Amino acid sequence: MKYQVKNLKSYFNIQDKAINNPEKFWKKIAKEFSWQTKWNQVLDYDMHKAEIKWFDGGELNMSENCIDRHLKLRGDKTAIIFEPNDPKEKEQHISYKQLHEEVSKMANILKGQGVEKGDRVCVYLPMIPELAYTVLACARIGAIHSVVFAGFSANALSSRINDSSCKLVVTADGSYRGDKQIDLKSIVDKALTNCNTVKSVVLVKRTGQKLDFQHGRDLWYHDLKKEVDDHCDPVIVKSEDPLFILYTSGSTGKPKGMVHTTAGYMVYSAYTFKNVFQYEEEDVYWCTADIGWITGHSYIIYGPLLNGATTVMFEGVPSYPNYNRFWEIVEKYGVNQFYTAPTAIRSLAKQDVKFVEQHDLSSLKVLGTVGEPINEEAWNWYYNHVGKEKCPIVDTWWQTETGGIMISPIPFSTPTKATYATFPLPGVQPALMDADGKELEGRLVKGSLCIKFPWPGIARTIWGNHQRYINTYFKQYPGMYFTGDGALRDPAGYYRITGRVDDVIIVSGHNLGTAPIENAINEHSKVAECAIVGYPHEVKGNALYGFITLKKDCSESEQDQLKKEINVLIADSIGPIARLSRIQFSDGLPKTRSGKIMRRILRKIAAGELNDLGDISTLLNPDCVEEIIKNRQ
Repeated sequence: MKYQVKNLKSYFNIQDKAINNPEKFWKKIAKEFSWQTKWNQVLDYDMHKAEIKWFDGGELNMSENCIDRHLKLRGDKTAIIFEPNDPKEKEQHISYKQLHEEVSKMANILKGQGVEKGDRVCVYLPMIPELAYTVLACARIGAIHSVVFAGFSANALSSRINDSSCKLVVTADGSYRGDKQIDLKSIVDKALTNCNTVKSVVLVKRTGQKLDFQHGRDLWYHDLKKEVDDHCDPVIVKSEDPLFILYTSGSTGKPKGMVHTTAGYMVYSAYTFKNVFQYEEEDVYWCTADIGWITGHSYIIYGPLLNGATTVMFEGVPSYPNYNRFWEIVEKYGVNQFYTAPTAIRSLAKQDVKFVEQHDLSSLKVLGTVGEPINEEAWNWYYNHVGKEKCPIVDTWWQTETGGIMISPIPFSTPTKATYATFPLPGVQPALMDADGKELEGRLVKGSLCIKFPWPGIARTIWGNHQRYINTYFKQYPGMYFTGDGALRDPAGYYRITGRVDDVIIVSGHNLGTAPIENAINEHSKVAECAIVGYPHEVKGNALYGFITLKKDCSESEQDQLKKEINVLIADSIGPIARLSRIQFSDGLPKTRSGKIMRRILRKIAAGELNDLGDISTLLNPDCVEEIIKNRQ
């Protein structure tokens, strides 16, 4: 691929080109893909109005670029390795030729149900191959896919279906998650009692469980497959036609349907995948995320397939049937690039290191983290025990809204530094802003992280509400995209994400970011993870409340001693003002399905606002909320 970074010198050279002449830079990369019609203009934008167009006037098809483009040279190469939840079930190796046939069949099924270009299709599937087929089939016929994580509640599902007026839902009878079997069909049935736009439900048989089949609406995928052809010509769409809607929820308000368009997202996801993971032709790449999130969209499906890669799709969880499952899979397939979340790393680091050491991980070349900044202890464990001190860790920062990775080390080019995302990728122009809206120049500065120039992967709008898009991302710092995150820039120019800007707590007039406090606590050998929130205090205005999960159970007297030790660590690291007024130990912290700690819920609990927690049914572990409330300090 054009402009692939090979060393630090080439990074600076390429970044200079990307900043000095962005249109020429992205034009050269875009030329490597298949276009029905070339674009008229590479970039047209107005950051104040949040109106951005890339490769306007161009025509293409995303599915063709992910699959058909590779058939001549890579038809027999494995595109997707499906590793099922149960290791006793046989895996699937799906070649690019087979992927072409399966996607074409699904595309013809959708067309047979009246789905046309521009229609929205809700995809509520577990991590099985049919999820990838459906996403790519939508792209093939110009339909807009809206993947909803198959763990969200019926209410969450119906709200997303209604917001985008989906015409059809693709789901499964059920799903497996570790030793649990989940009834997906009943969730869909409940959701659809509040939806009037859905005409059909296509059902994939996964668990074989009994279900309430609604004739006239529900259709079995395996029956429909027998009736359709395995070829479907790709529908040509415009560069700025929507490819997908992906919902992301803020701390308040209804979920935001982020709209990503075709050409810009294609170019950016492909380019960032190639550079951040330094993928080579025979490599096997594995991202452990779920396709229900942007990480799965960009770095399980689109980024890898656009590069003709072999991508692993894993249905299960890292703890089933044992805590060695990740490492067993790495050894089994000779995985070269491994991309996972800090939450998973911390969870696995709590276990006996024998789970890692019993497997041959010598195939690994690059390790990655995604979802949140990784703390130093977890970074070191990952580097030492998984990477054996030879694999660089790409600590990637990006968002649903950005479409692809924005700041990250580039393996074997950027010297890594624990807890730092390091340099922006070529073409990305970050800015740190102060409270008065002025850009902070130079090094050793800290502020709100903004991006001051458009990149191809940026979301174009919020579905049906462009004004909300402007207000959320472009209003606070006019002319710039506001990420909502804080960051610092060190003497080398490296960026470190310090957490959400709204995670700054004012205690006795001092602005305290929660991330540095959490990092200090996580350095304690007995701490697995933690979350710090503020709560109202008569004298200080706010005080600090720490929710902490330990690696092992401790007696009451040991906990008292541990609380003292934790505050000593904080005082030593940050200062006495950052000490915690309340500390609560719990078996778990409330998390989203993507592994992010729901600090909004913890803030409510800390403040005693127990009747206003909102919908907790979509959490990964809703049961832990009751336990935290019961033991509230």
